[in-house]
Amino acid sequence: MCRSIKTLRPPTTPEVTDEDIRAAALQYVRKVSGFRAPAAHNREVFDHAVDAVTAATQELLDHLQVRGSAPRQEVSPPR
Repeated sequence: MCRSIKTLRPPTTPEVTDEDIRAAALQYVRKVSGFRAPAAHNREVFDHAVDAVTAATQELLDHLQVRGSAPRQEVSPPR
């Protein structure tokens, strides 16, 4: 698959940012589509795919249960 996509689940990667998830989604869509940067007529569908993969990845990471570790907690912004 994509060698540049790193594992994003704990305990392999304890701190995962939104940017990490989006970068992985972008790499995946690039690999599957075969385009590093899509032509203008494909930009909208390419960006939509990145958004969809980003959302699916976030949902996956939020709900994975890894043996021997606590479920990932959403961090609320400071008030």
